[in-house]
Amino acid sequence: MPPKKKAQEVTEDLFSWFEASRPKLRRMIIKNYRCIGSSPVAIDLDEIVVLVGSNNAGKSSILKAYEVVMSHGSNKARLTEADFPNGIVDSDNLPEIELHTIVNGDTSPATRWVQKNNENEEALVRERWIWSSPNTDPKRQGFDVEKNEWDNQVPWGAPNVAKENRPQPHMVEAFAHPLEQEKQIVELLTAIVKERVKAIQQASTDDGEETEYARLLNQLSGIRKKILDESKSEIESIETELSVAISSIFPGYVVKFDSKADDNIENDLSLFKTSSKLLMGPELGYQSAIDKQGSGARRTLLWSALRLIAQAETAKKSKSSRPHVLLLDEPELCLHPNAVREACKVLYDLPAKSDWQVMVTTHSPAFIDVSRDNTTIVRVERADNGEILGTTVFRPEKVKLDDNDREHLKLLNMFDPHVAEFFFGGHSIIVEGDTEYTAFKYIISKRPDLYKNVHIIRARGKATIVSLCKILNHFGSGYSVLHDSDFPRTKDGKRRNSAWAQNNNIVGVVNEAVAPSKVRVVASLPNFEGAYFGQVIKSGKPYNALIQLKKNEELFSVVESLLSSLLDFTKDVPAGGICWNEEDQLLPVVSTLAETAVFYTGEDDEDDEDGTE
Repeated sequence: MPPKKKAQEVTEDLFSWFEASRPKLRRMIIKNYRCIGSSPVAIDLDEIVVLVGSNNAGKSSILKAYEVVMSHGSNKARLTEADFPNGIVDSDNLPEIELHTIVNGDTSPATRWVQKNNENEEALVRERWIWSSPNTDPKRQGFDVEKNEWDNQVPWGAPNVAKENRPQPHMVEAFAHPLEQEKQIVELLTAIVKERVKAIQQASTDDGEETEYARLLNQLSGIRKKILDESKSEIESIETELSVAISSIFPGYVVKFDSKADDNIENDLSLFKTSSKLLMGPELGYQSAIDKQGSGARRTLLWSALRLIAQAETAKKSKSSRPHVLLLDEPELCLHPNAVREACKVLYDLPAKSDWQVMVTTHSPAFIDVSRDNTTIVRVERADNGEILGTTVFRPEKVKLDDNDREHLKLLNMFDPHVAEFFFGGHSIIVEGDTEYTAFKYIISKRPDLYKNVHIIRARGKATIVSLCKILNHFGSGYSVLHDSDFPRTKDGKRRNSAWAQNNNIVGVVNEAVAPSKVRVVASLPNFEGAYFGQVIKSGKPYNALIQLKKNEELFSVVESLLSSLLDFTKDVPAGGICWNEEDQLLPVVSTLAETAVFYTGEDDEDDEDGTE
C-alpha cells in the first residue's frame, strides 16, 4: 500500500489540478423543472453544446435552467407555479438543478468542495438548488467531498460571490421582445467599447509619457476623491442620525454608507447619453432604432456584435476575468439562408478566441459542425411516458475522429449543410454517391407514409463513409450503409484500385458498432448503376437515373426493394447487391463478376472522390 500523503502535499497536488484547468461549465443535471420530470436530464457541457430534438421536448427549459441558478439572489431565481411540473407543488418531487463547474487556482473555494475528475484531470465543484415553493428563494447546497454528501454550507459563500466564479450567462430567447433584444445588443456593444477604452487608458506615448486622455482620467479620479473627502462630514452626520433611530428598535445596529464604490470608480468617461438609442438603416436613407427593425435585422446585428467579441484580442486577458456562456434559442430564426453559415461560424469561433461557452437549441442541421473538436451534441427527446430524456449523442473525444476524418467531414459539410440531419433522430442510411441519394429521395417522395423519419446521408466518397460510421457508432443506434464494391484492380490489371481498399475499412468500422446486428452493410456490384440499372451511366448520372425511375415501374420496384432491405434487415437484398460483414464474403463474388466484365469499363469511378479510374 502506498504511503498516505500529508495534508500539505494533498493541498499542493490539488492546486496543481486547479492551475491546469480552466473555469467553465462541465455538467448540468435537471429534474422536476417545467416539462422535465423526476427522471434527471444530464447535459454534458463543452465549448459548444448543441441541443437538438423535436418541438416541446424541453430544449428551451434547459437553457433557462442555467440562467435561473445563475440569478440566485435576485427575483429571477424565484420560480412560479408554472415552473413546477404540471403546475403542482409536490414535496416529494421538487424542482432541482445541479451544476458542475471546472475551477482553477483563481476561482477555487476551500478544498473540501473540490473533486478531482480522474478521467481528464479536471477539478470540479458541485452545487445544487432546490425550490420548496413558488416565489421563494431556492435552497443552495454544496457537495462536500470529504463527507461525500450534500451540505447546507456552500462553496464560495454568498450568491453574489459565487456567481463571480462561474461563467456569466447571456440569454437570447427565440421570441424576445424587440426592446429586450435591443438591450442585449447594446450591452454587448458597450462591453466591446469599454474594453477598447481601457486599452486607450493604459496606452502611453512613444517616449513613455501618459497620453492626454490618461492624464484627463487621472484628474477626473482626483476630483471624485476630493468631492468624497469634502462630503464625508455630512455623510457621517447622516449615518449617526440613522444609527440612533435604528438602534432604538434593533439595539447595537448602525447604518453606514458604502463609500468604497466611490473610491474605486472605474476610470472611464460616459461615451453615450443615458437616453441614447442605437440606430440602424441605409447610409443615405432612413435610420431607425433597433426595436423598430425587423427580427432578421436585429438578429444579424447580434451576430455582428458576437463577431467583434470573437475577433477581439485575447493576449491581454486577465487570468481573473470572468468567463461567459451564451444561451441562444434557435439561432436560425429569421436569418436569410446566406447568413446561416456565417452565423454558425461566429458561434463556433467564439470559444476559440475568447472565454466563452455556447449552448444553443436548433432545428437546423446547418448549425451542427462535427468537423470541430469542441462540440457536444445532445438530443433532447420526450419518451412515450412523457419523461424528457437528454442523451449526449456526440462528443469528439469519445468518437475519436482523426485528422483525415475531420477533413472529410469538413468538406462534406461545405457541400451539404444538411448532412447532420441524422442527429435529429430516425433511421440513417449512408450512401456513397449522388445517384443513390437521388433515387432513394425520389422513392421516399412517392411513398411518404411508408418512409417517415428516414435520413439518406450522401457521403460523396468511401473515405467519408468511414468517418460517418464512427459518429453513428457513437449513437449506439442502428443504421445502414450502401456503397459500390468496385474491383480490386484497375481495368489493365496492373494497378490496385484504391477504392477497393476502402471496402475493408468500411466493414471494419461497422463491426466496431455497439450492436453490429443493428447495422447492415450492402455493396452494389460493382456499382449502383451497373447493379440496378443494367448499365454504366457515364454522364448526368443522378438526372438520368431519376428519369428512368419515373418511366420504368419495374426498375422503381427493384430500387424500392433495395431501400426496404436497408430499413428492414429481415428482407433480402435484391439481385445486384450483397449484404456482407467480412471481406472474404465480398472478394469471390466480385472476382467472378470481373471475369464476365459485363459492366467493367474502367471508367465507372471517373468522378469518384477516391480518384480511381
